[in-house]
Amino acid sequence: MSKLLIALTVALVAVAPAAAKTTLPGFRSPSGNIKCLFVPAGRDDTGHRLSSRLLCSIGRATYANTLQARCMGPTGAGVDWHGWSLSPTGKGTVVCSGGILYNPGTQRPSYGTLPYGESWRQAVFTCWSRVTGVSCRSRHGHGLLISRQAWRAW
Repeated sequence: MSKLLIALTVALVAVAPAAAKTTLPGFRSPSGNIKCLFVPAGRDDTGHRLSSRLLCSIGRATYANTLQARCMGPTGAGVDWHGWSLSPTGKGTVVCSGGILYNPGTQRPSYGTLPYGESWRQAVFTCWSRVTGVSCRSRHGHGLLISRQAWRAW
């Protein structure tokens, strides 16, 4: 291979644009304390199919230490509490994880503010923002209610 061809190949690789990241739609409450993010269906790193899901988190909550202890404790996985997950067909669950719940290499969250009294829809999920907290529901009737004082999953 000639030196010119090697130099051109190196130059092209250096200026080639990185693969575009998929934007993950989401919202935050007006206070910024609660965030929810839609992650589309895909596959994990072992090739297993993953359904779409809604991931929600809260910055400050009176029960945060209790849920962190639940994730770390003897029946937990020994990992951090990250919030909640809602699938299209199952009930909401507490999320305990040792890492990021989406692929930061190919996915980028985008959070718009959801004003109090407004709703947000993505795929089979609808969420409502209120001064008292955020509630989200799937088309199958399962959901989450998240506030600073309490949470509930059904």
